Amino acid sequence: MGYQKDYILRMLEMMAEMIAIFLGLLKKGDTKQAEKRLNNAYRDLLKEDAAFFNQLPVEQLTIELLEKHNYTHQHLKILSELFYAEGELSLKKDDKQNAGVVFKKALYIREFIESSVATFSFADQERINLLKQRIKDLSSS
Repeated sequence: MGYQKDYILRMLEMMAEMIAIFLGLLKKGDTKQAEKRLNNAYRDLLKEDAAFFNQLPVEQLTIELLEKHNYTHQHLKILSELFYAEGELSLKKDDKQNAGVVFKKALYIREFIESSVATFSFADQERINLLKQRIKDLSSS
């Protein structure tokens, strides 16, 4: 049990670091390197490529992954963050349609986790609010 928890904490730390580097690359306008980092993160952290998750309908992103792929809520949280990162990349590349899709998937996962886990996190709530704002901005543009 302790090993599993340590592993998950390390994964979450790696993911936070990856997102920071990724957002830095986007800020500099290096979308090619950012995209490469993002694709590597999907494989390194979730053992599948981005295409696998992108082809899943939104309603299969939670229960199906938990039941059929032995994912945990932490895996789903990582997936949500990767979708968020992909949305930011899509915005930078002016692909508003894909940005909307992945931001909605990220929000769906976050709200699912929040409704099934009995803990409250300000960071999680901030991400949910940010995702809602991104979706709202996209739908009004």
